[in-house]
Amino acid sequence: MSTKAKTVFQLFITFLKIGAFTFGGGYAMIALLESEFVSRKKWLEKEEYLDMLGVAESTPGPIAVNTATFIGYKKAGIFGSVFSTLGVCLPSFVIIFIISLFFERFLELRIVSLAFKGIGACVVYLIFSAGVKMFKNLKRDIFTRAIFLLVLAAFITFYLISFKFSTIYYILICGALGVFAYLFGILKGEKDK
Repeated sequence: MSTKAKTVFQLFITFLKIGAFTFGGGYAMIALLESEFVSRKKWLEKEEYLDMLGVAESTPGPIAVNTATFIGYKKAGIFGSVFSTLGVCLPSFVIIFIISLFFERFLELRIVSLAFKGIGACVVYLIFSAGVKMFKNLKRDIFTRAIFLLVLAAFITFYLISFKFSTIYYILICGALGVFAYLFGILKGEKDK
């Protein structure tokens, strides 16, 4: 088996495990993905991982699929992206297919109801844990801190006054501010020359 085929197989198995044992969607996977690909396998640097999360969050589609596609492509090209994406999606597909066969009887089981309550609590922890890790990895410059504080203040204010403001708008506005700051830095650098 060639090195590329081994890498593709390893990607598939890794994402299959992540897809099978992560409840709560892509946000719940963030901490697990960082642990697996940054800390354990060292396939990504922390900075690159955070950039990838920003792109995966901003592009259409589930964050888990976008992340799997990116990491797979980075490590093994097209085949890596295809098999990583397949690996992360396959467990959910199989589980939902099996549940759909006897859905109504499945929901009536008390143990299933209790299991979902436990899983829900775990998902809250996983998402919170991922947020804390991402916060710790933020750059400590004035621009990043200002953006963070503005978004936090807007989020709390809108929540308290019951104003619905989509997360997409936060992403678009912050992305535009980042591009503006980058272009301003380039223009300022050219003027200084």
